[in-house]
Amino acid sequence: MNRETEDRRLEQPSQTTAEEPAVTDRDSSLEVGHSDEPVVVDKGVFPVSPPGPTQPEPAQDRAEERDAGSQRAAPGRNQIVEALLFAAPSPVSSSRLSEIAGCIPEELNQAIEQLNREYESAGRAYRIHRVAQGLQLYTLSDYAPWVRQLFKTQRAARLSRASLETLAIVAYRQPVTKPEVEQLRGVDSTAPILTLLERRLIVLAGRAHKPGNPFLYRTSKEFLRYFGLADLDLLPSRDELEEFLRARADQAAEENRDLDSVSAGDDPQTETPDVPAAPPPEDSGLTQ
Repeated sequence: MNRETEDRRLEQPSQTTAEEPAVTDRDSSLEVGHSDEPVVVDKGVFPVSPPGPTQPEPAQDRAEERDAGSQRAAPGRNQIVEALLFAAPSPVSSSRLSEIAGCIPEELNQAIEQLNREYESAGRAYRIHRVAQGLQLYTLSDYAPWVRQLFKTQRAARLSRASLETLAIVAYRQPVTKPEVEQLRGVDSTAPILTLLERRLIVLAGRAHKPGNPFLYRTSKEFLRYFGLADLDLLPSRDELEEFLRARADQAAEENRDLDSVSAGDDPQTETPDVPAAPPPEDSGLTQ
């Protein structure tokens, strides 16, 4: 009897008395992002980090850039004048600069002075100078050797002695006629006058009220730019002008010889003459 009872007990399936632990709200808070409340664990309290900010859309970025650009300050008077002179290939008159920059001549003069002071204090290699009845940016003569190397492959224009003599006569006796030039030189001056007209160093100034009504000639703005003069009142003496013209002619001849040597494959070792590139009035070596 006891044997049968024991066999039946072994055939019955075993029942587990252990119960599964119940899931409480406290345990469910362990899931990330389930609650903004601090997570309570055995070793401390740790706050749940809020989700990071969403990245702005590309269209929103462009809108913000446009808003920032609209809030940028407009360029000032000095910056406008500087931009105009930087872009101009030749001297610009004060009236034209004042008109474009929207200022009066006194304000333009103040802007030029302020810009030159800024260039000097910052150690810039250029200044604004008055030349040919206008204003233009000029490199300082200290940098002439390097500037000349930049244009060493360009053949320098050279004036003959006859053209130099004719130019000096026109400069100091303008307006002058061709017969008057020939009377002073003692030879025919047709070719020199044509050369000076082609180089734009002289221009026609009407006709003289004399027999035959000959043409009158005078110097041009290109003549002033060539010498770095603001106007004819700063024209040097005749001797100084002739000396300067000879120096420019010698310089052009030497540069042309160097260019011929480079073209032939030689390496010229001649010393560069100390002549400023596009010299301003104070650097031209001329006095009034």
